[in-house]
Amino acid sequence: MHYKYITAAAALASGLWLASAQGAEQVVELPRGIPYDLWELLLPPDNPVTAEKIALGRQLYFDERLSKDQTVSCATCHDPNRGFADGKAVAEGIEGRKGARNSPTVLNAVFNEFQFWDGRVDSLEEQAKGPLINPLEMGFGSHAEVEAVVRNIPAYRDAFQAVFGRAPVIDDIAAAIATYERTVVSGNSAFDRHAAGDTTALSASAHRGLALWSGKARCNTCHPVSEDAPFFTDNKFHNIGVAARARDFAALARQAASLGAELDTLSHNESFAELGRFLVTQQQKDLGAFKTPGLRDVALTAPYMHDGSEPTLESVVEFYDRGGEPNPYLDGGIVPLKLTAEEKADLVAFMNALTSEGPGAADRPALRDPKTAKETR
Repeated sequence: MHYKYITAAAALASGLWLASAQGAEQVVELPRGIPYDLWELLLPPDNPVTAEKIALGRQLYFDERLSKDQTVSCATCHDPNRGFADGKAVAEGIEGRKGARNSPTVLNAVFNEFQFWDGRVDSLEEQAKGPLINPLEMGFGSHAEVEAVVRNIPAYRDAFQAVFGRAPVIDDIAAAIATYERTVVSGNSAFDRHAAGDTTALSASAHRGLALWSGKARCNTCHPVSEDAPFFTDNKFHNIGVAARARDFAALARQAASLGAELDTLSHNESFAELGRFLVTQQQKDLGAFKTPGLRDVALTAPYMHDGSEPTLESVVEFYDRGGEPNPYLDGGIVPLKLTAEEKADLVAFMNALTSEGPGAADRPALRDPKTAKETR
């Protein structure tokens, strides 16, 4: 199987790796394997990308002062050194408070059709607002409190005036963070080099794993990859037999409905978070369904699944091989695969080949904390 990507030489010659939000000023470098046209298409007209806004958003993203007790930043749960995840089963916020879901990676989130595991918002701007006032995450009681904190920092007052022409307000805070996150893309993996024509990029085992992906293992059913969308996700929601193990989905749904609580509250409540997409749609077909994550850099973001219940890629493959865990709402595509030991190892080898490197690496200097990263060119 071979995907026709634009080659490195052709991309550099044409300038396609330098993405520009406004046509004249080229401000973002996209690594090999990331389609420029799609990235540009997804830029919101009311939040154009500029170098100054990226820099401001980057400062905010790593600033622990944006939490109630000044101990948690966006990077606490979405760390460049951990593939923009946190290495924990579930997210931990201020005072060690634990949520009910695993911290998804921010890598390539710009290409997600929906944000959060249950898809309750559809933009990076709206996503950025949520954790700030979540009591289990950054802990502020209101967005007005966040605004007050940012306004009391002279450097931010000056920066927001320069970028937005006014004092900090929550929409601009979120817009700046989202702009930085639009640069958090990864690429130049062994898979990308293979797709660009390098016949030596993949190991023999990874090559067999790629063939299994669309063959016997059926991974491409939910994790498809194409030239136009090379992110290994269908951007849909599926019950794969992880959620609410040995619990009654219907009873949970009735109980949740009786509370009349806010969606964001229920999604972080250990008792109801397992309802997944149902909390958003209230449709029975979505009971226990969660968003299909993209798989670029998946080797960096253990543990896996929405609840962090699978510690390794090997255990994930074992989970799918046995057909998940039965429940009345299990997706029809989840069936035992009967893979051999070698086939399982080959799938893991292929997923390891999705790890970005060099100028496309998740921990490259341009994406790290500006207080500690040494910019190199």
